[in-house]
Amino acid sequence: MNPPDQLEPIREATERLGFGMGSDDSTGNLLRTLAASKPGGRLLELGTGTGLGTAWLLDGMSKDASLITVDQDAKASAVAAEHLGDDPRLEIKVQDGLELLKALQGQTFDLVFADTWPGKIDEPELALTLVSPGGFYVVDDMQLGWKNREALRQPVNDMIMNVWEGQRRLIKLLRNRTDFVTTSLNWSSGVMICTKKSLA
Repeated sequence: MNPPDQLEPIREATERLGFGMGSDDSTGNLLRTLAASKPGGRLLELGTGTGLGTAWLLDGMSKDASLITVDQDAKASAVAAEHLGDDPRLEIKVQDGLELLKALQGQTFDLVFADTWPGKIDEPELALTLVSPGGFYVVDDMQLGWKNREALRQPVNDMIMNVWEGQRRLIKLLRNRTDFVTTSLNWSSGVMICTKKSLA
């Protein structure tokens, strides 16, 4: 895959931190490909984590593109800032994702990658309204309960049920949106790619 140079140091720091919710390499490679299709584009990542997905996005972006990434986990975001913070195309925000989505209303982005609850499980419409015509809305981790395979052997708890119900709501929403063309991929962690139709 020819991964970004920063990926391995970020991965090592991620393991030391014990953070287990980062994007996998297959999804990252896809994000890099999509980012490369938007020269000079504005990109938004919801859920920085430690910067694994961020590194892939930056690796595909043109020199005049820009990326805003947000996460409320300060410790995880600090890893991303340490390894990627010198990139002038990147703005890292440590705050609640829903607050940022509300503040960004009226702006548009060429790619929105939703990898956390805000803009994906919680109020996805706030993220969808930010996508420019021809732009992408991308979500991963959509194989129902895929990160909870061990938990499937145990009684299903409220958190898992909330995740599953949120995934089902999002799938239904995306498939019913007539202003987006949506493809579901039974691949990686389960990826949905939605492209906003042009108004022309």
